[in-house]
Amino acid sequence: MSEFNSQLLDQFFAIIPAGGVGSRLWPLSRASTPKFLHDLTGNGQTLLQDTFDRLEPIAKGRTMVITGNVHAGAVAEQLPDLKSENLILEPSPKDSTAAIALAAAVLFERNPEVIIGSFAADHVILDQAAFEASVLEAIEVASQGNIVTIGVKPTEASAAFGYIQKGKKLKTATAYRVEKFKEKPSISVARKYVESGDYLWNAGMFIAPAKLLLDVLKANEPELHAQISELAKAWGTKDQVSAMATIWPGLKKIAIDYALAEPAAKQGLVAVVPGEFEWHDVGDFASIAELQSQGRKGNLAVLGSAKVLSDSSSGILVSDTNRLVALIGLEDVIVVDTPDALLITTKEHAQKVKSLVDALKQTGHSELL
Repeated sequence: MSEFNSQLLDQFFAIIPAGGVGSRLWPLSRASTPKFLHDLTGNGQTLLQDTFDRLEPIAKGRTMVITGNVHAGAVAEQLPDLKSENLILEPSPKDSTAAIALAAAVLFERNPEVIIGSFAADHVILDQAAFEASVLEAIEVASQGNIVTIGVKPTEASAAFGYIQKGKKLKTATAYRVEKFKEKPSISVARKYVESGDYLWNAGMFIAPAKLLLDVLKANEPELHAQISELAKAWGTKDQVSAMATIWPGLKKIAIDYALAEPAAKQGLVAVVPGEFEWHDVGDFASIAELQSQGRKGNLAVLGSAKVLSDSSSGILVSDTNRLVALIGLEDVIVVDTPDALLITTKEHAQKVKSLVDALKQTGHSELL
C-alpha cells in the first residue's frame, strides 16, 4: 500500500449499524435478541463479532457500533474491545438513514476529513483478503469525492436482493459509476440482469467522506439533516441525553437507499466497486441452511445444543434447548426449537416466516416477539 493510501486509511472509520429484529428468523431472532447477536454460522462467534473482526484489520480500533438501548449490554459483552465513546445507543428504531447519518455526523464533528464505511452487522463474508481489497479500493474512490458502494457479483438470479446497474468504467482499478439502483426484481427480470453482466447485488455497504454523505442528506432531507446535526453537536456534552430524548423520537424513518444512495446516483455521485468475495445475507433460515450445506449433500445441519436423531432427513435444525429432536424422512426441512416456541417449515416457505410474525402482532402475542 502506498504512503498516500496509508494516510487515507488513517482517516477511515467503520460504522456497524446493528439494528432490525430479523423477523424472518423468528423464533430464534426476537426484539430483545436479534439475529446479529446469534452464532448462525456455527463458528463459535456471533454475526456481530464476525463483522467487527472482519473490519478490524482495516479500521484498527476505529469502529463505531450503533444499536438499540436494549442491546447495550449484549453488544458490550460481545465486543469488549469496542471503545465506549464509539457506541451509539438508539432509544427506538428509526431505519438506516438516521443510524448511519448520526454516526457519520458524530465522527465528522471529531474529524471533518473522516471517510466512513457502513457495514451491516448480519452478513457473512467468507474471503477476508478479497473483502479487504474491495474496501481499500472503495476508500480510495471515496477520497476522490464519491459515495461508493461495494456490489457483489451475482452467483445466480435471485429475487431476494436489490441490484446495482453499472455505468461507465472509472479510471480507478475496478470501479464503475452507478447508473441506477434497482428494487428487488421478479425472478425473470433478475435472470436478465445476471445474463447482461451489467448488474451487481446491492449488499448495502457504503463508503464515503462523511461531509459528502451529510451534504447529500441536507439536499434531499433537510429537516432530518438539521436534526442529526443538532444531535451530533450535543454528542459527548452534558446536553447529549436531553437532545436524544427530545429530537430522536421525531426523526423521519427512511432507508439510506431512498434518502441518500438513489438521489446521489442521479447526480452522478455514486460509484461501485465489484466485490470478488462470497457474500451471504442471512435473511431467512433457507439462506442459513444453504450456507451450512455447502460441500455436503443430503445432510441435516445442526446449530445449537439440541440432541438430534436424524434418519434420511436434510435441511437445518437450529436450537437453544437441550431436548431430543428426532427427524425421519424429511427433505429441506427447517426446525427451530426454542424454550417457548417451535417453528417447523421448509426451505421453500422460509420467506413466509415474516407473515407469521405479523400474525402474532395482530393477535396480541407480543410476548413471543
